[in-house]
Amino acid sequence: MKHWIKLLAALAGSAVFASAVAAVALAHGTNASGTTVKIAKTALGRILVDGKGVTLYDFVPDRNGASSCYGACAALWPPLIAKEKPHAGTGVRASLLGTTKRKDGKLEVTYNHHPLYYFVPDRKPGQTAGQGVNQFGGPWWVLSPAGKEIHRG
Repeated sequence: MKHWIKLLAALAGSAVFASAVAAVALAHGTNASGTTVKIAKTALGRILVDGKGVTLYDFVPDRNGASSCYGACAALWPPLIAKEKPHAGTGVRASLLGTTKRKDGKLEVTYNHHPLYYFVPDRKPGQTAGQGVNQFGGPWWVLSPAGKEIHRG
């Protein structure tokens, strides 16, 4: 797994790679009615996922609901982007769901003021390869339905 992460980190500097990752990430969480966040049962417990069941993470260095993950970081950990207000799916508290504006003007989905991200190696529902990974200045954690980091796994 470490080899896979190092390879992705090396590729993350590529503008083509970053564009492709962003397109895939945007497609993950959107559907005809917009971006949806819901809850799924996993080996880590009940966690936040996108509308297709792909795991979402928070980044500990983010402060005050604003993202600190850009460039190579965002290539490996793409943000969950919404074109409009995100939808609360099954198990999600609508009152905790929101957005924050990124430097490029796009809206990143937040939950309990945590900006939400994908981890590129997680491609299918139930995958949580990013759990506890310490990269780009801090650890990455999945979130509970209450919007709290889950520190196990």
